[in-house]
Amino acid sequence: MAAFRLDLIGRYLRPHRRTVLLGAVALVIVNMLSVTIPLEVRRVIDDLQDGFAIDDVLRQAGWIVLLATSMGVVRLISRQLVFGVGRQVEVELRQQLFDHMLVQEPGWVQETGSGEVISRATSDVENVRRLLGFAVLSLTNTGLAYAFTLPAMLAIDPGLTVAAIALYPVMLGTVRLFGGRMMRQQRRQQEQLAGLSELIQEDLSGIGAIKIYGQEAKEQKAFEERNQNYRDAAIRLARTRSTLFPLLEGISSISLLLLLALGSGQLAAGTLSIGGLVALILYVERLVFPTALLGFTLNTFQTGQVSLERVEELLKRQPRIADPRTPASLPHPLQGRIEARGLAVRYEGSNHDTLSDLSFTIEPGELVAVVGPVGCGKTTLARALGRMVDVEAGQLFLDGCDLTQVRLSDLRQQVALVPQEGYLFTSTLADNLRYGDPDADDARVEAAADQARLLDDVRGFPDGFKTLVGERGITLSGGQRQRTALGRALLMTAPVLVLDDALASVDNNTAAAILASIRNQRQRTIVMISHQLSAAAACDRILVIEQGTLVQQGHHNDLVNIDGPYKRLWEREQASERLEAVA
Repeated sequence: MAAFRLDLIGRYLRPHRRTVLLGAVALVIVNMLSVTIPLEVRRVIDDLQDGFAIDDVLRQAGWIVLLATSMGVVRLISRQLVFGVGRQVEVELRQQLFDHMLVQEPGWVQETGSGEVISRATSDVENVRRLLGFAVLSLTNTGLAYAFTLPAMLAIDPGLTVAAIALYPVMLGTVRLFGGRMMRQQRRQQEQLAGLSELIQEDLSGIGAIKIYGQEAKEQKAFEERNQNYRDAAIRLARTRSTLFPLLEGISSISLLLLLALGSGQLAAGTLSIGGLVALILYVERLVFPTALLGFTLNTFQTGQVSLERVEELLKRQPRIADPRTPASLPHPLQGRIEARGLAVRYEGSNHDTLSDLSFTIEPGELVAVVGPVGCGKTTLARALGRMVDVEAGQLFLDGCDLTQVRLSDLRQQVALVPQEGYLFTSTLADNLRYGDPDADDARVEAAADQARLLDDVRGFPDGFKTLVGERGITLSGGQRQRTALGRALLMTAPVLVLDDALASVDNNTAAAILASIRNQRQRTIVMISHQLSAAAACDRILVIEQGTLVQQGHHNDLVNIDGPYKRLWEREQASERLEAVA
């Protein structure tokens, strides 16, 4: 598995190999300079033992300053190059994930959970960026630091070198121990913060319900509890950090003291020069930071590899609904004839078909209602017509063309699906109406709003079509939201219109006027999923579905005179209306 992960890391770095190579070269130069500077300092100090000459000292000091400045500049360049690769991969990967998510079928997001998807596209991608930026830079720099520094230290005095770095494994183990704990605590802190943000977002969205039921105190208590949990998590993380860094400083100080104690004895014996001891001290201090950082780097590296696998798992997921390899072309112009031949749909994880052996034909320009009890499969049929759920080949046809053989973008230009809960974006009313056709001019927007019987409402808004509808259309009523979603579909002028209970929040008279307007403006094939049988009664034909199967079809006047499911539904609705009238 480790080899696979390293290969995976290499695959992400390969497109940026030139930048990575330049960054590696810069790191080599940095480490060469960092080894050279202590040697220069040793030479200056040893030369001072023979006498003090201000010109020589200034010249040598200037040379050391030049080396240090050059090292700082090259180090900055190396960090920008390597960190820049991590940032670039982050941007590319996040875009790739977003594009990949958009081609998945809607049901996948519901099954996976939007929180999980967002986590992979944000937190996991950020971990990958740290892996390819910080972790790669730190590991490379640590390896080069030891590769260049240890030989220089051993050349000065092997015994003191071993004594000086003897405590470094203890330092590394301490960082590994505390680093893992810190990462867990930081993750918990982020989770607590996410929970806090989620509660705020939920309460702001449901502020009306909170007021109606007088639950302000309950929500305040819930927020206080989550706020305290976040504070506790933050304090635990701060406590761990406050313990770790003094420990590291103490271990480093012990190592330095050990070097000074042993080195002073060698100075007295004359086996080590003062300049050599100073150079060793500088080398030891130089290795402290990369050694301490190595523990964090290894934790970051492991976390990044896990996140990289999670991201890869998401990218490898193929949509169940996709364009065919050799797409067929729909007839032009499209007439709008719909035919189902033994249509069957079963959702993943279900033990039975939601739609079973469903067969019917809807002629071009026909207005057909689909009715039935709750859960009988009406919405699934609507979604199947727009290929929002997967269907088998040879079961659903549009003008004789198998829907599974048509490119999805082409199909959805010809079949406009209006769900019951039409999603509205946080934008203006006009932008929401022209969402399916962003280039539509104002005249077409107004005409679509008129067809959806929304124009009078818009004229009553102070800002007209520029009215901001708020999050999910919260500033509009239920009926206005539905009619906006309908107007958006009408703007596309698709020859097939599928209404999935899209007029449920509209009164019967307005619904009848909308349907008449749609039919008069242009010949369309309209499939209307509805619980309002009074609206269905005005349709050309009615399809009655029970338990995913077509059990009746015909005109209202015929079906209502036949003992069967439709008559029972009709009588139940009439009785309900009479009770409401009495009440």
